[in-house]
Order: sequence, then C-alpha cells, then structure tokens
Amino acid sequence: MKGKNSKHEFRSNTLPAMVMVGPVSLLLLFLVAAPLLLVAVMSFCGTDEYYNVVYSFTADNYSKLLSLDYIRIYARSLMIAFITTLICVLLGFPFAYFIARTKSRKKKLLYMLVIIPFWTNSLIRIYGWRSFLGNSGWLVKSLQFLNIIKEPVDFLYNTGTTVLGMVYCFVPFMVLPLYTSIEKLDGSLLEASSDLGARPLSTLFEVILPLTSGGIFSGCIMVFIPCLGYFFVSNILGGGNTDMIGNLIERQFKSANNWPLGAALSIILILLTLLLVKLYQKLGGDMDSLGV
Repeated sequence: MKGKNSKHEFRSNTLPAMVMVGPVSLLLLFLVAAPLLLVAVMSFCGTDEYYNVVYSFTADNYSKLLSLDYIRIYARSLMIAFITTLICVLLGFPFAYFIARTKSRKKKLLYMLVIIPFWTNSLIRIYGWRSFLGNSGWLVKSLQFLNIIKEPVDFLYNTGTTVLGMVYCFVPFMVLPLYTSIEKLDGSLLEASSDLGARPLSTLFEVILPLTSGGIFSGCIMVFIPCLGYFFVSNILGGGNTDMIGNLIERQFKSANNWPLGAALSIILILLTLLLVKLYQKLGGDMDSLGV
C-alpha cells in the first residue's frame, strides 16, 4: 500500500511539477548559467600570438584592469551613471507622482506615454537625437532661424550629449517603479500631515520620500547598472570621447579581439550588479520590483 501511495503522490504532485518546471530550468541552464560560467572561465584565460583563447589559468586580465587608464574610464562611467540616475530621479519622481495621484481618465493615457518608448528600439531613437543635435540638424537650423547663432554648431561628441541620451533612454525605467511605489502610498497619511500643519516640503521629505524610498532605490538600480553597459549611446552621441565600461567590453570582443579581458570586465560588471542588488535587499527592498 505504501508503494502504491508513493507512486500516486509522485504522479499527482512531483511529476506535474517536473513537467512544468523542467523545460524552463533546462532553458535557464543552457541559455543563462552555462554562458555565465563560460565567461567566468574565460576571464582567467590568456591569448596566443594569433589572439586565440588559451585555456590556461592566469590572473593577468584582472591585474590589467587596475591600470590608470582603465581606472579613469571606471570613474567616468560611474560619474555618468550617477548623473544620469540623479537626473532621472529629479525628472521621474514628479511625473510618477502626478500619474499615481491623478483621479481623471487621463491616468491611463499618461501611463501609456511612459510605455510608448519601449515600442521603438532605443538604438533608432538615439540616432534620432544624433540627427537632431548634429551641425545640420533641426536644433542648429532653428537657432540660426532665430538669429541666436550664425555659424553651425555641433552639439555632439561630449559628455553632456552622452548624459542626455542616457537620461532619454532610462527615464521610463525610473518612472515605472516610482509609480508603483507612490500608488501604494496611503492618502490618509498625506491628509494627516496637512491637518497637523505640515508644509508641502515637510510632507515631501518626512512622509512621501521615506515611504517611497523602496521605489526610488529600485529605480536607481534599474537606471545605474544598465547605464554602465549602454555602449551604443556613448558611441553615437559621445563619438568615442566618453568611453564607458560597456565600450571597453564591446571593444575587447570586437576590434581588440581580446575575449578574456572582455570577459573579466563583464565579470566585474556582474559583481557590481549583484552587490547593488544585495544592498537593495539589505535595505528591505522588494525583489519583485526588480524582476528578480
């Protein structure tokens, strides 16, 4: 009887679970875990005179990453990512607050305005900014028409345009978690703050921001980490003058043909991502809001 019961439990409970979870687990194993393991192994390999990967253990790739030239690029990457994240917070929070607290029928329309950019490839949109900011673009022609400038001015290929492109790409990633966090905010707390005589700024800093800190931090992670790897933005709008970590990785796998060094840079970026996610978890953040 026990044997029959165990077989029945296996068929009714375990077998359906294995059928449902098994294919997904195998898919994740071959498409996520195996490539990451290969990148980790390759980061400790070297290259021969023909730039072929030599599978012999070496830590030279990580020691090269400590050179002054690389450290400067790390610092520039972190600076651009930080500025981008800060601007996204300053722009995204008021917009998300307005969408979350509005009671009109326009709420769905405003929410759709945040989603619409995802319908178009970001690379195409960045090329649009390149055409707009170029020395023969609409911006220069408009300024010349208004007699603000006489000669064409090229606004491209600097840190400012790189930050502009990053902000344009990542504002929706900041607005969505902020919207979710603000929408859960209890309106009675805001009314109580007002009844107790608190000014709007006091309510903002003492009630709203502490209660929505999880959404703010979640949005910051969703902006800061991808910003380090969006190499095409700095390539197109920065013109190679604002190299970031993503540009280094792309260059090692393409023009430099040094895959082990590119793999080491990728591992550093992955570790930085895990560190920030762990910090977010320690601060009591909801991992579901990060899609983890």
